[in-house]
Amino acid sequence: MSESDTQVPTAFVADVILWKRWPVSLGVILVATVAWILLEWTGLPFLTICSDVLLILIVLLFLHANYAAFRNRQAPTLPELVVSEEMVNNVAASFRVKINNVLLIAHDITIGKDFRVFFKVVVCLWLLSVIGSYFSFFTLAYIGSLMMITIPALYRKYGNYVDKCCGILHHQFSKHYRIVDESVFNRLPHNVSKDKES
Repeated sequence: MSESDTQVPTAFVADVILWKRWPVSLGVILVATVAWILLEWTGLPFLTICSDVLLILIVLLFLHANYAAFRNRQAPTLPELVVSEEMVNNVAASFRVKINNVLLIAHDITIGKDFRVFFKVVVCLWLLSVIGSYFSFFTLAYIGSLMMITIPALYRKYGNYVDKCCGILHHQFSKHYRIVDESVFNRLPHNVSKDKES
């Protein structure tokens, strides 16, 4: 896949996120809302809804193609979907690098090379556990998709004000973190060498 091929989808996604193509952005919000309502309020399993939607699409396409043949019209042409070997190799290589980085970080955390990173991971996982006890996965996905489609556009409009507020918050957080770092983390024992000479 050439560089120009990857720039077109990226530019389209950026336009959708920044509401330069507002009908598509509004469509994303509507589809996310309908999907969330279907998944949360109806109580139907996710697999059932996916199967029903695909079943309806296939039946409609089948009826449309046969109706066109019955009326002696040209059957609708569907785009041919082909995944190239180069695309699969690029995706696999990208995933391999990212998974190896995650595994390396996980290895460093579990063997205790860096207590600060360990502490941050424990706190983040605990927060995710608390949030997950109040919201279902689909509600979190819905909130995330709404934030993804609205926050960049709002930041583009009110970026200067947001930067000022975030700067103040970052300064306050850094001050409190330094206090905790000096009073708690620096008192903890650092890595003990495994090869102790006796």
